[in-house]
Amino acid sequence: MNKTILLFTTALFIFLIVGCAQKVNVRALEPAEIDRAAATKKIAVTSFSNDRVGLSGKIEAKLARFKIDNKSYFTIVSRNDFKKIIEEQKIQNSGLVEQEAVVEIGNLIGAQAIISGNVGRVTSSDSYFYEKRSRCADKKCKEYIYYQVRCKKRVVGLSAELRMVDISQGDIIYGDTMNRSKTFRHCSDDSHALPSREMVAQDLAESITNSFIYKLTPHYRNFKVVLLEEPDLDYSDKQEQLLEVSLEYIEQSRFDKAERFLFDLIDSTNSQSYVAFYNLGVIKEAEGNYVEAKEYYENADNLMVEPVQEINIALIRIDSLIEKRQRTQAQLAR
Repeated sequence: MNKTILLFTTALFIFLIVGCAQKVNVRALEPAEIDRAAATKKIAVTSFSNDRVGLSGKIEAKLARFKIDNKSYFTIVSRNDFKKIIEEQKIQNSGLVEQEAVVEIGNLIGAQAIISGNVGRVTSSDSYFYEKRSRCADKKCKEYIYYQVRCKKRVVGLSAELRMVDISQGDIIYGDTMNRSKTFRHCSDDSHALPSREMVAQDLAESITNSFIYKLTPHYRNFKVVLLEEPDLDYSDKQEQLLEVSLEYIEQSRFDKAERFLFDLIDSTNSQSYVAFYNLGVIKEAEGNYVEAKEYYENADNLMVEPVQEINIALIRIDSLIEKRQRTQAQLAR
């Protein structure tokens, strides 16, 4: 058999096996990308310069509403207080306020950090092209008529320079330019129209807001973990039944019942089945008990005669989850 075909067939087989395997949903809380933001939770948001899309208001509102497990993560200093200080101190607010002025204002209003920005103009460009179409030349469609229709492509873009300054340190916690764009197309035979530049700009501003908030805050990540469904030993009929029933209960999210059957399977195999230990680890991981999950994964690893991909991946993943949880807890405690 041709080597390329053999490799393709093998890859397809692995994909089909993994794709059909039973999986468990896991929801893990992960730390904010910008760790220092956790130490500056009392925040003021300035009015951004050239802000025709209301980006500063969107960011301020999302920061104020952001919660982790129903607890507010940030305290937002009133923008009116910020404006009042600027007027009293006669400081020029150009959107990206100078760092020295930011520190001065932040100390006066009691903020730990100030977010400022400059919004670029909304860009929009249209280009035209043609697409081929066909229709029946007669009622029986024995022949076709081919023709072209005129189409338009519209690309709308928005950029924003954002900066977050630490008041106590007097330096920049985060600074970057975020760019977003969307592409739309419309042909003369379409029923829908192209959206306006203003409408798309609001969506792009929302996208920039979400990306910015995501960098500053802890967040949940959802992923799936594969279960092992085939016996790793010469199971008896009773042992096979224990594995099958445990998998059925896991599918129904009845982890307590599944655990009982897996423990029975471990006992009946004299603790020699890595499948049972691994599946117990998956349950504990889904429940958020990462230390216990690691213990079960390590037990499974110790029983492997040959490498098992799922177990190798699980050991790496659980160490990462434990480390990220520690970082997240530290961020929440600040």
